[in-house]
Amino acid sequence: MKKAPRLKADLHVHTVSSGHGYSTVREICKVASDRGLEMIGVADHGPAMPGGPYIYYFTNMVIMPRTLFEVKVLRSVECNIVDSEGNLDVPDRALEVLDLVQAGIHPRCGYDGDSIEENTRAVLGAIMGGKVDVLVHPGNPLYPLDYETVVEAAASNKVLLEINNSSFTVVRKGSEENCEIIVSEACKRGAMICVGSDAHEAELVGVFDRAFELIDQVGLDERLIVNRTAGSVLEFLRTRGKEITL
Repeated sequence: MKKAPRLKADLHVHTVSSGHGYSTVREICKVASDRGLEMIGVADHGPAMPGGPYIYYFTNMVIMPRTLFEVKVLRSVECNIVDSEGNLDVPDRALEVLDLVQAGIHPRCGYDGDSIEENTRAVLGAIMGGKVDVLVHPGNPLYPLDYETVVEAAASNKVLLEINNSSFTVVRKGSEENCEIIVSEACKRGAMICVGSDAHEAELVGVFDRAFELIDQVGLDERLIVNRTAGSVLEFLRTRGKEITL
């Protein structure tokens, strides 16, 4: 008998459209279905990322199937924060057609801050701008933050803080200590988090093992994890003013 996954939604998955992803939406959904997931978020990179899709890709997500292989599909994006004000590389007209807006800082994508103060200002701008639902991989050691301030702002603005499994494997080496602080602060402040695979290949969808090593170590109440089920994700989106029918 197949073991049920600990989380049934993976909100951070990339396709070939990201330019450095290697699977299609259908391939991803097939693996997700086989693993017992109920939902995925197709979150390809914004256009400031080298090789990323043109803005038409996001506005055209309205044609993307809502369900494939019995897996619900959220139309999402991983925007790039492009300056110290927290502006994004995807315009409002595209964000408005998406279910879930995710954003973070990436090298060579417009933002080159070099201090905790400037990085924090950029991230707070994104959080408080009202457009971003998820702050992705905030534990990235390339862009250290004032974590107490960021977690408090995320909690106050109903923005999710992502614990990114890939940050403990192939990218963003050295994220563990920062992520431990983030999870600990989330416990104290009741901030909601999500756990993302950041899969760039279908076989990595729904893989959260390394992230859960840290979450279990800190002792986070799993009720603070939004992507437990498809239903808990949709309920979170309702708190953000988004009524989505899948």
